[in-house]
Amino acid sequence: MTFSIAGRCPRTGMLGAVVTTSSMSVGSRCAYATAGVGAALTQHRTDPRLGPKMLERLAQGAAPEAIVRDLAASEPGIGWRQLAVIGADGPGAFFNGDRISSVAKGQVGRDCVAIGNILRNTGVVDAMVETFETNADQPLAERLLRAIEAGEAAGGELKQVKSAGLVVAHRESFPYVDLRVDLDPQPLVQLRFLWELYQPTADAYVVRAVDPDNAPPP
Repeated sequence: MTFSIAGRCPRTGMLGAVVTTSSMSVGSRCAYATAGVGAALTQHRTDPRLGPKMLERLAQGAAPEAIVRDLAASEPGIGWRQLAVIGADGPGAFFNGDRISSVAKGQVGRDCVAIGNILRNTGVVDAMVETFETNADQPLAERLLRAIEAGEAAGGELKQVKSAGLVVAHRESFPYVDLRVDLDPQPLVQLRFLWELYQPTADAYVVRAVDPDNAPPP
């Protein structure tokens, strides 16, 4: 009951993911990104341990295809899971468990990978990938948001979505962007509002952390 997309920006090196679902607090459980390493998604009877596990394997030099193949062969309950991962150099990879009985799909695109389950149609995933690919001139967070908004417009999930999360990593050990909507009748509308409010200050928050003597005033 979730749809999402992870991506990379070859111009800036940013990595990130965006996700929405009909249950609460999806941003804290499903989307992960680490600067210089990659981004990962874990959903459908979600195991939040798998996101960090995929990023750890990326950091060790494993390829995304090998990561999902190894998890498919070794993780208990993997048949219930849907996973996606993309490294700093791309391309991405995904896994759809054989116990997912709803309309579900995964697709690797140029610098992105999208997945979804309990969807109204598989075009939701197609729309996310197409929109991400055709907005290459935009900042990564904006590309991800436009992609998931296109997925919603293409049909979205069977149930009303209630939460959403956007995470982007860039250079530092902390997220460049980490915005979450935990309970809202229109979480993607609210996430868009939060991003447009946060975007003008994102760089300043990084400077405050790493170079406080030269940070702009509040």
